[in-house]
Amino acid sequence: MARGVAAAVAALGVVAVLLTAAAAKVCTNTFPSSDSVATHAERAAGQLRLPAGPAARGHGHGHDHEQHLTPTDESAWMELMPRRLLGGGGGSTPPREAFDWLMLYRKLRGGGAAAVDGPAGPFLSEASLHDVRLQPGTVYWQAQQTNLEYLLLLDADRLVWSFRTQAGLTATGTPYGGWEGPNVELRGHFVGHYLSATAKMWASTHNDTLRAKMSSVVDVLYDCQKKMGTGYLSAFPSEFFDRAEALTTVWAPYYTIHKIMQGLLDQYTVAGNSKALEMVVEMANYFSDRVKNVIQKYSIERHWASLNEETGGMNDVLYQLYTITDDLKHLTLAHLFDKPCFLGLLAVQADSISGFHSNTHIPVVVGAQMRYEVTGDVIYKQIATSFMDMINSSHSYATGGTSAGEFWSDPKRLAATLSAENAESCTTYNMLKVSRNLFRWTKEIAYADYYERALINGVLSIQRGTDPGVMIYMLPQAPGRSKAVSYHGWGTKYDSFWCCYGTGIESFSKLGDSIYFEEKGETPALSIIQYIPSTFNWKTAGVTVTQELEPLSSLDMNLQVSLSFSGKNGQSATLNVRIPTWTSASGAKATLNGKDLGSVTPGSLLSVTKQWNSNDHLSLQFPIALRTEAIKDDRPEYASLLAILFGPFVLAGLSSGDWDAKTGSAVSDWITAVPSSHNSQLMTFTQESSGKTFVLSSSNSSLTMQERPAVDGTDTAVHATFRVHPQDAARLHGTHGAALEDTSVQIEPFDMPGTVITNDLTLSAQKSAGSFFNIVPGLDGKPNSVSLELGTKPGCFLVSGADYSAGTKIQVSCKSSVQSIGGILEQAASFAQAAPLRQYHPISFVAKGVKRNFLLEPLYSLRDEFYTVYFNLAA
Repeated sequence: MARGVAAAVAALGVVAVLLTAAAAKVCTNTFPSSDSVATHAERAAGQLRLPAGPAARGHGHGHDHEQHLTPTDESAWMELMPRRLLGGGGGSTPPREAFDWLMLYRKLRGGGAAAVDGPAGPFLSEASLHDVRLQPGTVYWQAQQTNLEYLLLLDADRLVWSFRTQAGLTATGTPYGGWEGPNVELRGHFVGHYLSATAKMWASTHNDTLRAKMSSVVDVLYDCQKKMGTGYLSAFPSEFFDRAEALTTVWAPYYTIHKIMQGLLDQYTVAGNSKALEMVVEMANYFSDRVKNVIQKYSIERHWASLNEETGGMNDVLYQLYTITDDLKHLTLAHLFDKPCFLGLLAVQADSISGFHSNTHIPVVVGAQMRYEVTGDVIYKQIATSFMDMINSSHSYATGGTSAGEFWSDPKRLAATLSAENAESCTTYNMLKVSRNLFRWTKEIAYADYYERALINGVLSIQRGTDPGVMIYMLPQAPGRSKAVSYHGWGTKYDSFWCCYGTGIESFSKLGDSIYFEEKGETPALSIIQYIPSTFNWKTAGVTVTQELEPLSSLDMNLQVSLSFSGKNGQSATLNVRIPTWTSASGAKATLNGKDLGSVTPGSLLSVTKQWNSNDHLSLQFPIALRTEAIKDDRPEYASLLAILFGPFVLAGLSSGDWDAKTGSAVSDWITAVPSSHNSQLMTFTQESSGKTFVLSSSNSSLTMQERPAVDGTDTAVHATFRVHPQDAARLHGTHGAALEDTSVQIEPFDMPGTVITNDLTLSAQKSAGSFFNIVPGLDGKPNSVSLELGTKPGCFLVSGADYSAGTKIQVSCKSSVQSIGGILEQAASFAQAAPLRQYHPISFVAKGVKRNFLLEPLYSLRDEFYTVYFNLAA
């Protein structure tokens, strides 16, 4: 009891310190003023001499950006520091006396606190990536393999070029471009991410080529560090830190150092490279000396002021390092990278984060979580909990993503922030860390549900299909936007290397890290919180768990999960499985070896304890349904803006800007599933001209010929795909309409379900005689050639033109006789029936709209297509 009271008093003392710190001046990286440059995008534009993008400009928030506070007032920290470091000798510079890290730690903790109260816990521990394997052929496995291909494509010599140059070693080859360019101040950050990503990818795949490549990078960096001889290691000069400490402009040097230190630490903890641990310890010692010198020469106030810049997760990596070294210097240095001006607001549960640069501060919260785990400081658990609740209730989009133009807006005011610059990928990566830690501590299903939502919609969405090394920075949320059309658009393999490329390669390297969580003990336990087809070697129970999912389609009423076990003489152990909040108790079911386990409650863990052996089989059935979710905006005029979800999947409507939907009393009144059989009715009509292939396209209420796209996933592919269905359904057979000659059909644009092309070349939802075409053998007489004859005007056909370029409009021409007219009409009126450039996703729906219907598909599956995430139901 006494210890609990002491802990409570200590926690109150920490809050007091944090609040005192929050009583000073403007906090770091708040919303930029007209004369400041605070976003990564604008800084990169300046250093790469690119046009500045919209990321840091007005976002339509409609509020005055409030001033946030930072501990830059000396008096705020007076009581935290040894007096001899603050006063001094009659001069402006305090005397340089012995720097006692233990004394500093105790002052930071509030007087005579013990060195460390002791770690919190016990918590769930994540399953080792070495023991998890994703099931081949699945969406997650494909995303992992695409990322592996990219990591193997990257050249080690080009990655370390700037490190070698900085160390005075001979650099081989040429450096990469983008944010890794030799003149960009953030250079080296991606290499740190690369070390983390390759360590986790190797653990996930045991690819020997990758292991050799990542080890060679560590070896080069080791040589660079030894050559410089001080423990310093970076791709830029230490002079950058001189500038930071002098409070002059420099682009986030500690941000990059964090990435390098974290990458090396992951190479040690995940990949077992002991050399990497030696290197990160040397770096920590070097920066300990720098921070010590700043405090001794000036004050702790000056140190905090020098951190008024993005510092990544410096506190996080130093807390992690402390758990390995048990060096109090590393623990104290971690404290000195905590940010009281921000954490203080969270400590009192004040939602005052608007105007803060999101990805500067989320890693600080992750570091605060590590502080709680390492020291047992309960206030930092409360801080993380408050922050997560804040984001979930007021600052997150339907995808789980957060931020607009890299910043947070006012709470519950997201409607005005919708743009092409929403949900920065880095913020999703870091929010996933926050949520998984909270789940490990509490087992609360809400955190696992958030992880699922953000992983599916926020992480899987940023990769361009199976194109290695092609990812996005932002995930647009506004109507009529495309992942391909924003300030950054899709990146490139070798000339982007944005911050979001770094977190992207990490995300796709560790897709298996949050499926399974273990609890050690006399009766070991395993919690399965994500339903991702995979296997897990559950060593403590002596069995291997295989998780499989039945393929899901829009017509399915349930998500079916199967867990099977293999291994003999397994010990008694507890299996906990997540019952998602999005499912329904009515119809939810769990059976073990065919025996019903009774009622299943959404938002809970179902627990089974037994001795697991081969032939054990646990089946789970989760009803899955459509639902809507309002945007986080409490103004009445925006109450009609909603997103549509199918279980955890955010459904985007293909649209160039329209978002007016026609609602009903129930979701089923205005949203219906697309039958899988409709894929057999899809086709693309093509013509050849001047050695090029052109496709019939329907876009902006106009029929034209467009050049066939060279890659999949384009908006052109959408517009060049039609659902061609006969008047007589019995005539429909064969593949992609190959047997539709001499058939009366309706032609429906792929992205305009329920709308058909009329004989007047308009689009109409009214299906009359004027909406039918006769598919007849091509007038040019070629095999597989067809002509589209108007149902109301026999002898009149859709024609393009003998010679045309992309954009040529389709017209109607009529034959006056059966004789050829120089072959021109015959050629222009003849199309080849080709396989469709686009198909319906297995999870596809049609939503009724005011002006037109919308084809809904999972947001993660889209590439270059234009879409809307939110719909306006007021109309």
